[in-house]
Amino acid sequence: MRKITEVARLKASGLGIRQIARSCAIARSTVSDYLSRLAEAGLSWPFPPEMSETDLDARLFRRPEQRGRDLARPVPEWAGIHKELRRKAVTLKLLWEEYRETYAAGYGYSSFCEQYRGWSKTVDVCMRQVHRAGEKLFVDYAGMTMPVVDPCSGETYTAEIFVAALGASQYLYAEATRTQQLQDWVGSHVRTFEYLGGVPEVVVPDNLKSGVSKACRYEPEINPTYAHLAGYYGTAVIPARVRKPKDKAKVESGVQIVEREILARLRDRKFFSLDELNRAIGELLVGVNQRRFQKLDVSRHELFEQFDRPELRPLPKRRYEYSEFFKPRVNIDYHIEVLGHYYSVPFNLKGQKVEVRLTARMLEVLHRGQRVASHVRDDRKGQHTTEPSHMPKAHREHLEWSPSRLIQWAGTIGPFCAEVAEEIIRGRPHPEQGYRSCLGIMRLSRSYDPARVEAACHRAVVMEVCSYQSIKSILKSGKDSEALPGEDPASIPCDHHHHPNVRGKDYYQSQIPSPQTKESIHAH
Repeated sequence: MRKITEVARLKASGLGIRQIARSCAIARSTVSDYLSRLAEAGLSWPFPPEMSETDLDARLFRRPEQRGRDLARPVPEWAGIHKELRRKAVTLKLLWEEYRETYAAGYGYSSFCEQYRGWSKTVDVCMRQVHRAGEKLFVDYAGMTMPVVDPCSGETYTAEIFVAALGASQYLYAEATRTQQLQDWVGSHVRTFEYLGGVPEVVVPDNLKSGVSKACRYEPEINPTYAHLAGYYGTAVIPARVRKPKDKAKVESGVQIVEREILARLRDRKFFSLDELNRAIGELLVGVNQRRFQKLDVSRHELFEQFDRPELRPLPKRRYEYSEFFKPRVNIDYHIEVLGHYYSVPFNLKGQKVEVRLTARMLEVLHRGQRVASHVRDDRKGQHTTEPSHMPKAHREHLEWSPSRLIQWAGTIGPFCAEVAEEIIRGRPHPEQGYRSCLGIMRLSRSYDPARVEAACHRAVVMEVCSYQSIKSILKSGKDSEALPGEDPASIPCDHHHHPNVRGKDYYQSQIPSPQTKESIHAH
């Protein structure tokens, strides 16, 4: 037994048959025989500490009569065992215990497992993996495409074929889409969930760009829209490893079945729309799912109804709305650009990056996971959508200005001031360009008497010099107190308070020198 122990130890350390034979000084055929016996007995290094050499000998080198007794033991129904393993939390140990309750003289646990593994090797490769009910949905595109004729233009385009397969029942879904782009990819998932009537725990896609932004064996980066779809339906996306088709063997087999049983049968038919093609695919798909397996007396549909459907998570009340995600930076004018249109966000986010979710109807802006803005979607390029509450206070006040409001405001000073404001706004290509000039004229009433500002506006209207700088110059030079061309100067009231350069009679009386002052002046 020492040779067998050494063979088991060296095999566990990773040595090949030639190396083990050379190390133990035995023939390679002997090494192969020992390894086969160990595998059949379900033993590997290290052996259980309680196992003696006698026990090991009894396990590996049973007598013919002992093997005969094994053949007389009741054989479990392996197909039923294989089906039961699809149920959640069901293990071989539990099934063996139930078997022993029925057949007390049946196989021991090790022999039971050994017999099952031997039986499972006789089943198709795709059936060897044990998938829990409702656990995984495998998705991929078929290699074959189908031609579709556009009835309007007469041109022919190729439709892509999306295929999905559940792990436990191998229940299939297939449909034709225009492309493999993100919107078609997401739409196919939504329709698959609705076809199944529920959502699996995990979706296993290939590494196409619509599903995986950056492929990585350990931390693949899922497309934001695809991840949002998974979150909405409460499922997880776990992509298959790159160039590892066995990771999604169910859908690889499903693709082959769809191509052979459905697409090949439709090869001579001419289709004029995707809807027509999908109706034909759906009719043949029913037959595929109801056809019984060759080595299991059950169909995909029966397995689906028995195992997968009860374990699928319920669909949400509303259908998923397709969303696109962007990460723009807020410009200095507190707007972000999305597909050529500009949307406002709170002004205090200027210069920061935000996350945008765009649907067919709405645009939602998120910052650090919190929604900070939402707008109705607008596809007009170069245009702006601005929410007044996003603007600083000064900008909100400016937004509230209008030509009529400014003219009315100027009219509180006087009719000529209102006429000047109207003339300034009318003389600009865009009314907004005259707002500042009008505000400047009205603010002159803070430094000058409103009557003087009105008089200056009157002169500006007559002289046709309606501008902020002209009126300011009139007030500064005192021209507002002078007679206008064609006007009688005597009609202009003289008020010494009207201008700082007009000193009045009191000033001159107070400045008349006394006789002593006159003499001193002459003396000098």
